[in-house]
Amino acid sequence: MTDQAVDAGDTAVTEEEQRPAAEPSPTESQFLGRTRELKELRADIERAGLDTLAGRKAPRARVLLIAGKPGSGRTALAEELVRQVADSYPDGVLRARLTEPDGTPVATERTARDLLAALELTAPAGADGDELSERLREGLATRRVLLLLDDAADAEQVDVLLPETPDCLVVAVSGGPLTGISDVRPCTLGGLDTKSALELLDRYTGSVRITVDPLAAQGLVEICASQPAALVLAGAWLAHRPKAAVADLAKQLRTEGDEGRLLDVLERVFRLSYAALPSAAARILRLLSLAPAGLVDPHTASALAGCSVGAARTTLDDFTRLGLVRSVESPLPQYEVPGCLLPLLRSLTETQDRPAELQLARARMLERTVRLLVSCRAITETDSSPAREKLAGMPRALRFPNPRAAADWLRIRQPALLAAARLAVADGELDTLARRLMAALVRAMVAHFGTQAAAPELYGIHRLVLDVAERRDLPREKAAALLNLADLDAQTGRTRNALARYRAALDAGREANDPYATGRAMESVGGAHQELGDHDRAADWFGRALAQRLARDEREDVARLHGRIATAHTYAGRYGEALRNWRSAITGYRRNGDVAGQARALSEMGRVQEYAGRPEESLAICQEAVEWARRAEDTRLQAALHLRLADTLDRLGDPAAARLHRGAAERMLGDELPEDASTREHDANACEIRSTPEED
Repeated sequence: MTDQAVDAGDTAVTEEEQRPAAEPSPTESQFLGRTRELKELRADIERAGLDTLAGRKAPRARVLLIAGKPGSGRTALAEELVRQVADSYPDGVLRARLTEPDGTPVATERTARDLLAALELTAPAGADGDELSERLREGLATRRVLLLLDDAADAEQVDVLLPETPDCLVVAVSGGPLTGISDVRPCTLGGLDTKSALELLDRYTGSVRITVDPLAAQGLVEICASQPAALVLAGAWLAHRPKAAVADLAKQLRTEGDEGRLLDVLERVFRLSYAALPSAAARILRLLSLAPAGLVDPHTASALAGCSVGAARTTLDDFTRLGLVRSVESPLPQYEVPGCLLPLLRSLTETQDRPAELQLARARMLERTVRLLVSCRAITETDSSPAREKLAGMPRALRFPNPRAAADWLRIRQPALLAAARLAVADGELDTLARRLMAALVRAMVAHFGTQAAAPELYGIHRLVLDVAERRDLPREKAAALLNLADLDAQTGRTRNALARYRAALDAGREANDPYATGRAMESVGGAHQELGDHDRAADWFGRALAQRLARDEREDVARLHGRIATAHTYAGRYGEALRNWRSAITGYRRNGDVAGQARALSEMGRVQEYAGRPEESLAICQEAVEWARRAEDTRLQAALHLRLADTLDRLGDPAAARLHRGAAERMLGDELPEDASTREHDANACEIRSTPEED
């Protein structure tokens, strides 16, 4: 099938969108049972470790392991433990999930980056897992935090994140033992005690039905193996059938099959709940297994099922009351499919939905996401008539009331949006939609957060774009992705990596016959060589880019490249070549009517004359530059030039005139001007010339 799909169900009632999320299920509001386990875990925090017994200081944080099968309440127990001991960790609680909903282990790079962000520490774009985990350990070394690592797939995932300080505590949740981490005693979960299990049922059914037939209630608990997930589904089933007796449910479950493993128990209760759903609701429930990161909002459910947003919201609230999904605490309506139910839903989709129908549902979901991202970005361009027209043409359910609401949506939904991009690329059959999604996501994030703030996420997106471009043999998009990745490498100091990517982008640009990509790549190669101190090669590559710009009569770029060549010659000490190129740049700016560019070029030309030991020529050029800066209304450049004139006049033996120029600079900038402003101005202009052009 094609990877284009018609977006269905865009219309929604406004009241439905504003209605608060459904109330959480009883198991989420209060914790039940596990008294013995909690007591053991708390005692384990205080017990002496092997290092302490051996007379050594513990080198790392204590690790508590809660092991159990999905549906056993292992995460709920971990959260309750965290709640009880959190006050002992003044620097807060950090949480991370180490396994994707489909069972794929989460890369250490992504986990460490998320934890660093929670600590408000920098995480360079493109850094690998080893570097980020090392930064995380450094950040935790002086803190006292509690780290909850949920759904760990193996010991290695946990080990690489362990703080190297005994002041921190790690609570890990896993399906089994974490062999390889020393001094860890697992707390293995079975079922709830009978009293707690009956109380859990009581919260759904009320006390009457439990009291009138206590034996049937105990029998139901035994059938459910006292497992919280199965009991929640059973209790919700009874709550929606007030006339049904507990014995009726127990009888139906006994006929479903033999008691056995937890999955069998849970599956029997789940299939009973599923069988009672209307066909439309059952279809929506099955399709929720396709939701990225297991996170669902009304738009996602609406697009997957092809229904209205309002209908999807109502259905999700119904699922919440039935225990089939959980409401996520969030300013926006968001829901989560319990991890223990996802395998059952996927099994149902395999048997009841055709592959083409599932692919169409994925396409609808991606298309809806693209349109929401386009709307999210368009709301920031309210001064643009095309943007206003684009917004006005969108269905009401896809429009945001203001930029703040759009930014909040983008921030809250970012994990699901990034997961959607990863899944779309991994699918391999929806590449056109995947490319549109990633382009829209990049534009929205840049518009709301800025390139620097969003750089780590953008790096991952550009790598996905590169994967698609290489798979589909799209040299133009490959060149663009390589240029973007190289720019981010350069910004984080990985100049040699950037240089390699710029060269690869040049090859891809030539293959695509894309003059912009090739010119941009050649100039960026020159910039990378200049950053590495190889000014001869930098000038050569800038010259190659200049030749292409001249051939295409791109006059603004020609003037700018003359300036970059002049800068490279200046660093190499070839002041004659530098002056010739600055003169060419000034001529170009004058022909283009760029007064500000002409002022800056004259300023740099005056600097070169000063380096060459010609203070009189530098003085004359700087005086001319001051006049052009005044015409350009560039106050800071005027002030910097006045300071340079003052320094030059001091060297020429005219302190009175120097004081006049310093006074003029102070009047222009006041307290804004630091004492070493002349030095800073020198550095700022040098960086400005050496930096990648703004259009890059």
